[in-house]
Amino acid sequence: MFETAFGVCGVAWSEAGIVALQLPEADRAATEARLGRFASLRAEGKPPPATAAAIADLQRYFDGAEVDFAGIELDLGGASDAHRRFLDAARHVRWGETVTYGGLARSAGTPGAARVVGQAMARNPVPIVIPCHRVLASGDRLGGFSAYGGTVQKERLLVLERIRLAL
Repeated sequence: MFETAFGVCGVAWSEAGIVALQLPEADRAATEARLGRFASLRAEGKPPPATAAAIADLQRYFDGAEVDFAGIELDLGGASDAHRRFLDAARHVRWGETVTYGGLARSAGTPGAARVVGQAMARNPVPIVIPCHRVLASGDRLGGFSAYGGTVQKERLLVLERIRLAL
């Protein structure tokens, strides 16, 4: 668990990389409980150096710094091949940029799979690092967000990145 300007976050990791990132919940206990889904993985104790560096980057991000998370090692072994393809494509959406679900489907080589992209983003185990908050509905509308706080939290993250949505 670690403090950020948005609240307490948590990470779980394996030897291969970060497996899960838990965004702040209503309070620390709720964040810990949600991260507990990954109880078989390391989420307590001293993180390895690469994970500690990722935590520092996340803290800087939540403070408003433009951070590139592309170099963070992830362990997405729990994702299906189809979802992994969309998660990988979402990693290329940079700070301050957005893409629609349909646009992400096209960039991943699967035009017409916008709904599957939405499912993959809803199951994203490492939000922010894989920036599902930057994936919008058609017409650059917010769409959904499965993290605590829903679309209010999604909009807050977009505002942090100085992204303005069309009204």
